[in-house]
Amino acid sequence: MISETKLLEILSSWNFWGEGLDTGIERKMSDKIKSFIFGVNKVISVYGVRRSGKSYILRQVAKKLSEEYGKENILYVNFEEAGFPVRLTKDFLIKVYDVYKKFVKPNKKPVLILDEVQEVLGWEKFVRTLNEKNEAYIIVSGSSAKLMSEELATILSGRSIDIEIFPLSFKEFLDFKNFENFYNIKKLKDLLLEYLKLGGFPEVVLEENETKKKEIIRNYFQTIIIKDVGRRFRIRNEEYLEFLAKFIVSNPSSYLSFRNVSKTLNIPLKTIERYSKYLNIARLCLFLKKFSYSVKEQERSVRKIYLIDLGFYTALGFKFSKNLGKLMENFVAVELFRRKSYYNQNLEIFYFKTKEGYEVDFLIKEGNRIKQLIQVTYANSFDEIDKREIRALLHAKDLFKQHKPELIVITWDYEDEKELSWFGKKGRIKFIPLWKWLLNKKRK
Repeated sequence: MISETKLLEILSSWNFWGEGLDTGIERKMSDKIKSFIFGVNKVISVYGVRRSGKSYILRQVAKKLSEEYGKENILYVNFEEAGFPVRLTKDFLIKVYDVYKKFVKPNKKPVLILDEVQEVLGWEKFVRTLNEKNEAYIIVSGSSAKLMSEELATILSGRSIDIEIFPLSFKEFLDFKNFENFYNIKKLKDLLLEYLKLGGFPEVVLEENETKKKEIIRNYFQTIIIKDVGRRFRIRNEEYLEFLAKFIVSNPSSYLSFRNVSKTLNIPLKTIERYSKYLNIARLCLFLKKFSYSVKEQERSVRKIYLIDLGFYTALGFKFSKNLGKLMENFVAVELFRRKSYYNQNLEIFYFKTKEGYEVDFLIKEGNRIKQLIQVTYANSFDEIDKREIRALLHAKDLFKQHKPELIVITWDYEDEKELSWFGKKGRIKFIPLWKWLLNKKRK
């Protein structure tokens, strides 16, 4: 059993009342998490795909709170600490808390930041007890291997605020690259291509060598397959799992018909359904449902599938230049999910198809209102835009005219705003370059 003295020494190395720790490059999400702490009496749970930067963000939260709330009132613990016992239980967690209170002596209601808390058996009882007693503010984070948002809802019985962390946004990517000259559009678009090609995992972005970048991403992929899914869900046939994962990675922004994939890969239908769900839970990929006013129809709809990071597509050997339109659509999808998690959790994101078969890439709903209809296309001029994209927008707009949705076409390098008509369907459409939309820059 670890002594109190040794435990205090380890805790001191992680906390700002001791030696402190490296907080990395600042990400604004740390401010968002911090803003939730002193509001309602809820546990803040932080989750997301592995290596997306959760731990560094929580260290940044700890540092900011230490400066503003008093460093002795903040306890940050990473339960993957090598100096901790191999088997961690609730009793050990209680000991950590008691040693902190005994020696550090917080003078306010403390903030506990429990990183990789899934390593502790029975952690949820400890967290729930402190929450019910209103004894501490609590943030928990877990790798997607064991701690998922859907499980937290059960474990904490509605006592949590759930925040999903994504790989770097394009703005964060530019911060990591120390890029500030937004007037240099050529350089900006070159960086956008790099971002599209190799993604936004922080470690990958900071690595200079492209071969090493791809190797890091391939290692992430294998770890997700083996640890986050294989071990966690006790997969017997990991070969089937890897086949499916590679199929998904090779088909971003595509429809995922379980039945068709089952026939293509010669894997049982039920296995495809289960394994797809597991890969979604581990956040290798995101699913999008078709919009319908019928919830039953939504659930029965074929899903569209998007990769959480397109670095997987490139690193696993698929040709980047062949599919730029699909890759752009994938990045828009991930950005929409990111904005929902970070800024407005009331948003709902769907794709939409009219009865005539016209498809809109994204339908954005807030409450009862359809806010936006979005198409994504690789185009440098109006003439390069497939007229089916415009026809679909105008048809859909006509169906939802009572909502007055904003009509947007995200392009590679074409910007304008036009009043257009198509066989009696009319609407004003904004054409916005991808880089400008990703940075959320206002039009002049």
